[in-house]
Amino acid sequence: MREGLPPKPVLQPLSILVLAGVSQALWAAWLGWDQQRDMQPDGTATGSYEAWQVSGLVLTLLAPVCWAASRGYIAGAVLGTTAGLTVAAYGDRSDDSSGLFIVGVGLVMRGSLVTTALASTVIALAKSDRQRR
Repeated sequence: MREGLPPKPVLQPLSILVLAGVSQALWAAWLGWDQQRDMQPDGTATGSYEAWQVSGLVLTLLAPVCWAASRGYIAGAVLGTTAGLTVAAYGDRSDDSSGLFIVGVGLVMRGSLVTTALASTVIALAKSDRQRR
């Protein structure tokens, strides 16, 4: 047993909650404040988020996901991040009267699930390979 820490099964649910909270906070920091659609010269409206905001969110989420995955908290990295981003996206866009926001929320959920699962797998494999050497 690791000195001073509870057993890993106790920490796994805690990691899910922590990563969900971190994900929601980062969503708020990068995307939550920008609620205005941008009007283009041709009269069309584009989404409220700029590419640099989404890139910033992804890059800053990489640090907690890597931290959790490298310590064996794969469920926290994948499920916590996915849940946090999904809840944040729902809360951010649920006032859309067209109802199409749910499609975007679903895409956020799928994208974050696949991306964090892939990143966590790569990190866990790299760590196990490093430990074998």
